[in-house]
Amino acid sequence: MTTKKPAARKASKKTATGKAARSGAQRSLPHPSDRPHARRALGRARDDGGALFPVPPPESELPTGYAEALRKLKRVIQQTRLRTVFAANTAMLKLYWEVGRTILDRQARQGWGAKVIDRLSHDLREAFPDMAGLSPRNLKYMRAFAAAWPDREFVQAPLAQLSWYQQLALLEKIEKPATRIWYAQQALTHGWSRGVLAHHISARLHARQGKLVSNFAVTLPPTTSDMAAQAFKDPYLFDFLGTADPRREREVEQALIEHIEHFLIELGAGFAFVGRQMPLEVGDQDFKLDLLFYHLKLRCFVVVELKAVDFDPGFVGQLNLYLSAVDDLMKHDDDQPTIGLLLCKNKNKLVVEYALRHLKRPVGVAAWETELVEKLPKELEGSLPTIEQIEAEFSPKPRRR
Repeated sequence: MTTKKPAARKASKKTATGKAARSGAQRSLPHPSDRPHARRALGRARDDGGALFPVPPPESELPTGYAEALRKLKRVIQQTRLRTVFAANTAMLKLYWEVGRTILDRQARQGWGAKVIDRLSHDLREAFPDMAGLSPRNLKYMRAFAAAWPDREFVQAPLAQLSWYQQLALLEKIEKPATRIWYAQQALTHGWSRGVLAHHISARLHARQGKLVSNFAVTLPPTTSDMAAQAFKDPYLFDFLGTADPRREREVEQALIEHIEHFLIELGAGFAFVGRQMPLEVGDQDFKLDLLFYHLKLRCFVVVELKAVDFDPGFVGQLNLYLSAVDDLMKHDDDQPTIGLLLCKNKNKLVVEYALRHLKRPVGVAAWETELVEKLPKELEGSLPTIEQIEAEFSPKPRRR
């Protein structure tokens, strides 16, 4: 019986050795993605794979789910980059606010003047030679920034997502805080750049937005009518057409199409251009729609009719025919009713209200101008440096040797 014990130990040792061998074999197996494979190359590749012009594999060779994983990674990377940019922008605005607040406090308590600010600029630039934006002029802008937003919590609010140059546009062109906040919120909502923001400020959008004479309140559902009212304005400013006075509708239309980018900016966010002079056959008669758009937020077509003359009630009947045709022939089941926008050289508000009173389709009437009569107050013009001057100040300067 004792002779079986060595055999058991031998078998046990053999089993352990086999397990270890299998375990080692499992550990040595590479991940499938690490296994060598024939890589695609542009032209020829060296036999040892040491040099080649690599070409990515076609989509047909990629595993199932790759496209979804790629979309997810793109979204994560984009969101992370945006958060990083917003965080850096907020930190910079907070710094500028602190600098401006310090200058304001010292001016109030110790009477700091222009000479002190000049010295402060010199000392800060000596301490931080690689940092742009510390000139005396920019320090004064920081002071104006802190005065415009006295509440420090501003830098934690969504409005702090605006860039410094957008903040400069608000400071340079707007005096009233409430108006400044309105433009800041619009810029955030619609993603305006500094240039677009400055354009809308100069065009006094806040005084024109939602001023359209329309029948939206009685022809559209409540939520849609409110959105539609804010999507249109009166008057429309076509300053990009110059000071020429077009005499025919076709001249106005052609000029607008030639400046379609500016035209879409003036129309506002959400408008997508569909076509111009759209042919329409009804019975044995031919018609042409001046301009056709689709509004992405309102989810409806918008027919725009241009008139180079004053408003005439007869224009409403023609526009109503076009709206009926678009609703019948182009509108999808989930679209909202088509809206008509009639742009005239001038209008009488009461005449327009009477003309639209019992109309069943949504129509708005607005004037169009090539320049605004109202201008910014004279006392505000030239009171601060222009944005271009500020941008020049922020450009990196060559180091002194």
